[in-house]
Amino acid sequence: MDNLLSIDSVSKHFGDYKALNNVSVDIPKGSIFGLLGPNGAGKTTLIRIINQISIPDTGMVMFNGETLSQKHIRNIGYLPEERGLYKSMKVGEQALYLAQLKGMSRVDAKKQLKYWFDKFQIGEWWDKKIVELSKGMAQKVQFIVTVLHKPSLLIFDEPFSGFDPINANIIKDEILKLRDDGSTVIFSTHRMESVEELCDHIALIHKSNKVLDGNLNEIKRQYKTNTFEVGLVCNEQRVIKQLISSKFKSVDANFRSLGKELKLNISLGPDQTSNELLNFLSSNAEVNHFMEVVPSANDIFIQTINNQK
Repeated sequence: MDNLLSIDSVSKHFGDYKALNNVSVDIPKGSIFGLLGPNGAGKTTLIRIINQISIPDTGMVMFNGETLSQKHIRNIGYLPEERGLYKSMKVGEQALYLAQLKGMSRVDAKKQLKYWFDKFQIGEWWDKKIVELSKGMAQKVQFIVTVLHKPSLLIFDEPFSGFDPINANIIKDEILKLRDDGSTVIFSTHRMESVEELCDHIALIHKSNKVLDGNLNEIKRQYKTNTFEVGLVCNEQRVIKQLISSKFKSVDANFRSLGKELKLNISLGPDQTSNELLNFLSSNAEVNHFMEVVPSANDIFIQTINNQK
């Protein structure tokens, strides 16, 4: 797969503090790439290097096969966690100004702004000042300004901050559409449920080092433990538990369900299969819940960070 962005052995110091330590990451074209890590891990430093706000001490960043340079700034849209709109400027005036900084003509900027303002049903905000808007309303304006010039790389840092669930879902759908239309997205967040919904690939940075990266589904396969979440309807739960324990490794489970069935997590041995387990359960009880336990992005995040301690 072709990479839009390749970060090769990048390190960055601030005095005696090492913010990034020999970090290498490839970001495939047309992907949503989750840049993850605890607070202070080095994510923001890496984003600032990509945006050329700061430069690495060592290493190289390639943009679409070329060494990253000032000419690539117009190909990048950046939505920072700390929003940067001028509070005393009117929405329309500010959006036009920022679009022209990205190289758009005033005519093209107005045309694209009309499209986005109509899409988000915010046309009446044009002459309002940013200070008059709620946080969520200002967020919509910031999102529009970020994507307006149709950059090939979009960087979203906590893009759902300040949004209610309905508007967060609208922005999520727009991010997916931008990806489907050809944009590459770097997505930085602490909301692991958003990573599950959006990201194709992830990289996890911890204490300035990259500790994990790759395709999210492949990483999940590496972390799974052949454990199945099982719900059984039976009269003699104690007897059934003993019967299962004679053949499989099982522990009580506590997943949500509408019934009062026997709930277990059952782990398979090296020579045991899911079909063997299901047939065994079906012959001894009514199975109304049977699902492989696939580690979530949150599980992987916590386990990987804990393993680094």
